[in-house]
Amino acid sequence: MLDVTPDTSVDAPEKPEPESTDWADIKVWRRGLRKAILARRGELSRERREALRDAVAQRIRDGFPELAGHTIGFYWPIQAELDLRHLVAGFIEAGAKAALPVVVEKNAPVEFWAWEPGMRMVKGFWDIPQPPERRVVTPTACLVPMVGFDSACYRLGYGGGYFDRTLAAFGENKPFCIGIALEMGRLKTIHPQPHDIPFEAVVTESDTFRRAA
Repeated sequence: MLDVTPDTSVDAPEKPEPESTDWADIKVWRRGLRKAILARRGELSRERREALRDAVAQRIRDGFPELAGHTIGFYWPIQAELDLRHLVAGFIEAGAKAALPVVVEKNAPVEFWAWEPGMRMVKGFWDIPQPPERRVVTPTACLVPMVGFDSACYRLGYGGGYFDRTLAAFGENKPFCIGIALEMGRLKTIHPQPHDIPFEAVVTESDTFRRAA
């Protein structure tokens, strides 16, 4: 069995604090952390990444069995993200439905298009695979990759703001959001801003964080 001991060794930078609480300084700080964490994540071997994926997937199965009754929005893996297609396929077998986010307009909220295991995919925005047909569905739960996170369930993403805009657009119909992260991306705080929306939970290879009610 492969070792899934948490890997917290983001070597550079050493998770420093921003120079001030001004958004301009926080933005620069986030950019540096994002670059360092992504570089560290990209160094993981395929075997290591698969072991981490399996650990995260098992935590989700054990901690959130109710996902079998949801329409699950999830992400096609890019940039060494954990591949959760097999996990989602298992929930589909148990009764769930699934969808992938699709960018239909730059800097606008994404749409979620219905997905099924084995479906033929086509290249979409940034060449990310997407379903071939526009069958828009509204997810009731989302599994969302995180570059970094904090224990209050705030997400450090890729910096494009797409998911924040999408969550805001859902309004009162916001799905139950579970962040998918690695311990190497854990931060004391991301210094959340008014546009940052906390998730209901974050799952890593070794822990599950739930937002306080």
